[in-house]
Amino acid sequence: MKHKKSSRKSFRQQWPLYAMALPGVAALLAFSYFPMAGIILVFKQYNFKQGIFGSPWVQPIYKNFSFFFNNLSTAMRSTGLTVMYNILFFIAGTFLSVAIAIMLGEVSSKKFVKVSQSFMFLPYFISWMVIGAILNSLINSETGMLSQIVAKAGGTMPDVYALPKAWIPILVIVNTWQSCGYTSIIYYGVITGIDASLYEAARVDGATKWQCIRKITLPLLKPTIIIMFLLSVGNMLKGNLNMIIGLTNLNPVLFPTTDLIDVFVYRSGVRNGEMAFASAISLYQSVFGLILVLTSNKIAGKFDEDATLF
Repeated sequence: MKHKKSSRKSFRQQWPLYAMALPGVAALLAFSYFPMAGIILVFKQYNFKQGIFGSPWVQPIYKNFSFFFNNLSTAMRSTGLTVMYNILFFIAGTFLSVAIAIMLGEVSSKKFVKVSQSFMFLPYFISWMVIGAILNSLINSETGMLSQIVAKAGGTMPDVYALPKAWIPILVIVNTWQSCGYTSIIYYGVITGIDASLYEAARVDGATKWQCIRKITLPLLKPTIIIMFLLSVGNMLKGNLNMIIGLTNLNPVLFPTTDLIDVFVYRSGVRNGEMAFASAISLYQSVFGLILVLTSNKIAGKFDEDATLF
């Protein structure tokens, strides 16, 4: 009884906080939890007329998964490419984001920092279609700016849109350019929260700027980097379909290095109206993402208990 009274008293005192959280909770339920009922689509022979719940059950129960794994080499290629790109994106993005955050932390002019952050934010809000047009104007073998520079130097620009392997560094560079400005703000916020007395004590002991970064800044950034990695692990099997469409227009010549899981599902399932197939692979991605998060979180806990998600 006493516990109920204290709970009611706490609610009366903190009801504005609950009210502020209500829209976020409602959005989370509406867009993340209620749609989970649609997972039944994975085990249905879906048709538009009968809908998700009215469509008959598929036989055998795993049939909707079979289209992806019938061609095992294609399935493994798509899975391998998706994991590879996400790892490369995280490594390159983290390295550049941390470097930018450290450089901003060393700037004394607050006005310069704010202006720089505004410009670094811009690529994050640019559509992948626009980025694709910008990229095409740079690397197009006939009209691109780089091809014209190479031609004036007496060389010949190869057709990048016919070279699948060239798109591994291109996708990494473009994705890093698009996202690192946004991510660097997170690391910059951590750096600004570091106690200034640590740096003052280090300088008194004769530490150089680089030694302060290596011995103070980077170790204190490590928990945040680990948490960011754990958050990215959950999407390790998810490719950025919008990026591939915007940059390559689903050029089939480039599929050996751009046929991510989401791309394969889109061109094999969604284009043909096979929504159940696409949902089955989404479930496959989510289950493996959960396993990866749990495993990575367990491993991270052995190195630093404070850097785990749960």
